[in-house]
Parts: sequence; C-alpha cells; structure tokens
Amino acid sequence: MKNKLEELRKARGIKQEELADAMQVSRQTIGSLENGRYNPSILLAFKLAKYFEMSIEDIFIYEEESE
Repeated sequence: MKNKLEELRKARGIKQEELADAMQVSRQTIGSLENGRYNPSILLAFKLAKYFEMSIEDIFIYEEESE
C-alpha cells in the first residue's frame, strides 16, 4: 500500500518525531510507514486521517495485488 504521509508531513513542516508523539508511536514506525515497509493498523490510519483532517483514502492508496 502506498501513502502520501511523508509528503503531507513535510508540506506542514512537521518532523517525524512530532508526528510520532502525536500518534503515540515511535519515530521508526512513522519512518516505516513513509517508506512503505509497514501498513498501519486501522486505528492508526484513522488517527492519521483525523490529524491531517483528511480521509484515510486521501492518505493511503490501496493497490490490488496482481495474481
């Protein structure tokens, strides 16, 4: 799953550490999300959407796996 998290965070001048604190996760979790190495829990996805005042679909882009 791709996401626009890094783009959104940088556009607002927010450091990974600041976003991690706001989400109550580690900075490494934010980095892993941004690099696509980790998919968020549904709860974290909702928290991020609320934080950025966007829908989950506006932040996270679901791509179906090819067979």
